[in-house]
Amino acid sequence: MDRLHRITQLKRIFTARRTPITLRQLMERMECSESTARRALHSYRDDFGAPLAFDRRRERPPQPLRPHRDDFGAPLAFDRSRGGWYLSGPAPDPADEVPGLWLTTTELHALLAARELLRQLQPGLLAAQTAPIAARIEALLAQRGITPADIARRISLQAPGTRPCPGETFAILAQALFERRRLRIRYDPRSRTAEPNEPARVISPHRLTWQRSNWYLDAWCHRAGDLRRFAIERIQRAAVLTEPALELNAQHTGARLDGAYGSFTGAPTQTAVLRFSPHRARWVAEEQWHPDQRGSWLPDGRWQLTLPYANPEELLMEILKYGADCEVAAPAALREAVVGRLRGALGAYGEHVVATGAPSVQACDPLLEAATGHAHDLHQSAAAPEADSCASPNRAPPSCTQS
Repeated sequence: MDRLHRITQLKRIFTARRTPITLRQLMERMECSESTARRALHSYRDDFGAPLAFDRRRERPPQPLRPHRDDFGAPLAFDRSRGGWYLSGPAPDPADEVPGLWLTTTELHALLAARELLRQLQPGLLAAQTAPIAARIEALLAQRGITPADIARRISLQAPGTRPCPGETFAILAQALFERRRLRIRYDPRSRTAEPNEPARVISPHRLTWQRSNWYLDAWCHRAGDLRRFAIERIQRAAVLTEPALELNAQHTGARLDGAYGSFTGAPTQTAVLRFSPHRARWVAEEQWHPDQRGSWLPDGRWQLTLPYANPEELLMEILKYGADCEVAAPAALREAVVGRLRGALGAYGEHVVATGAPSVQACDPLLEAATGHAHDLHQSAAAPEADSCASPNRAPPSCTQS
């Protein structure tokens, strides 16, 4: 039986009695040994601030309580004029207390480490909201002779490309999300210049998403009648409304939001087949690019990765960073797009590229046929549609765009 359950037992026993109770009676009621009963009493007093008192008249004097740090500032009365244990004041509720002593030192360190990760990841994000919890944990560790400040010096988080997320805005979005209420927001998209008199959007928040080192809010936009993904740092103003948020079908919406690679979500329209050099394969083979990816080793030591996508933009950027260590085997449209980007990059450096076309891959390649399931699909050049909206959750949309 866990410690919190024992404390709840004690609370019920003491609040139901008008007279003191002996240790033997406690042992019988709790069905435990003397040592277990004493530990529970000590914890109820020291960890939860219970005003426990003891009367020697009805029982032999209690063994001296070994020193305990008073985590919750609770006084303990000791009265020799009454018999047995009793409460000299109102009993505290274990459910209202911060769980402190039943967390191990390792667990307390982990909690502080998690907060430090959040602090470094997004400075100021939920700092005010988590400060009281962190202070309490630090006090518990300090009482155990541990210096919590050392944690900050031992954790370093590097997240290139992270865009600062306003903590106040994040807190408002989180409030509306968990209270299931609508939001009115002013949004400044990067894809276009917002009009000065552009009306505010009313949205029903669905979930917060951490994607490629940045925060997004996935929501139903009532103005567009559609799902949208909003970059939180581009939300200029946000206010929680009284109207309840629209509830979306979680399974259907999740498939639309997470079905394809990257933050440009929606139903996948293409399957990419990528081949990595033997050197780079040692890293990529252990990475997860998408939950539905498939990977296999090729006879020449290369790693072949197959994954679904819709909008190719983010996938192109990911492929290009590997340079010559990554070859797009399929589809042909993605392969040609990579060649075009590489040619443009060379042109930016004043280089002249003689080749005018993208090298083709033979459709009879059995490795590609095994990866895609269709050898004749290799030369199809239908690119992923650049749809600017997605339909309601009750319909099957082609894609869903990032706002």
